[in-house]
Amino acid sequence: MVNLITGPRGSGKTQQMIDLANEKVKTSSGNVVFIKRSHKDTYSVDFNIRVIRMADYPDILTLEEFVGFLYGMAAGNHDIQAVFIDSILKQANITLESLPSFIQKLIKISSENNIDFYLSVSADKNEIPDIDSLECTVL
Repeated sequence: MVNLITGPRGSGKTQQMIDLANEKVKTSSGNVVFIKRSHKDTYSVDFNIRVIRMADYPDILTLEEFVGFLYGMAAGNHDIQAVFIDSILKQANITLESLPSFIQKLIKISSENNIDFYLSVSADKNEIPDIDSLECTVL
């Protein structure tokens, strides 16, 4: 399942993602991963959540490479149950225009590996192309 948290910059999406991740790790029998561009604003993430700073992986530059990174995580750890990706439009070269394609790839990863994805998007729901045709939930 792919879940989106949308809204303008500064509307509290990161804190909402952290709160959701902290709740998820309490009830999960598997691993929870939180992906961010930097470690800024992650001081309140539960210690049991694996935080990944994408700035540590500077060679992941494209949507395809980012998807490959996610497949690698899933292949390397079959216990991942949830992946939170904060500020998705700041990851690799993902844009509002390419977001539907990226979400379709996440839906495939999700169904193949039983992983729930949570993405924060700095845009209103109506700004995301084809959002109503995607099999995702806007929280």
